[in-house]
Amino acid sequence: MKKIVSILILALAVTSAAMAQNGRTKFATDMYQAKHEMIIEELGLTQTQQKQFMPIYEQMEREIYQVNRNARALAKEVEKKKNPSDKDYEAAASALSRTRIQEGEIEAKYFEKFSKILSKKQLFQLKQAEVKFTREMLGKKKKGKQ
Repeated sequence: MKKIVSILILALAVTSAAMAQNGRTKFATDMYQAKHEMIIEELGLTQTQQKQFMPIYEQMEREIYQVNRNARALAKEVEKKKNPSDKDYEAAASALSRTRIQEGEIEAKYFEKFSKILSKKQLFQLKQAEVKFTREMLGKKKKGKQ
């Protein structure tokens, strides 16, 4: 279950960062907007808080996306090689494993920034809103497969 949640969080980060680029897909735009709307609603952000918080939150998402993108790129390079060495495999596996640590470090850095904008309760609610969004997206995905 934790693995699925991690994958969905990664997918959300990827989606958010992808939208920052010019070639936004409708799906990516919809996901981005839905996640941000849920966060705004769940945290009860004021207009002032929204203006301060959302750009910082989006920057955090872009940084997390970049970390994951770099690790995936290295893994793809190894997959494309005809005869990857153990050193190649080790480097790719290590990069993929470090992504969670790096994501945590990024989130910790942004937690400090968020704490200047959000109340203690809203800081707590932020993580709950992210998990709720992920669960809802998982639920919709499961319903679509049935």
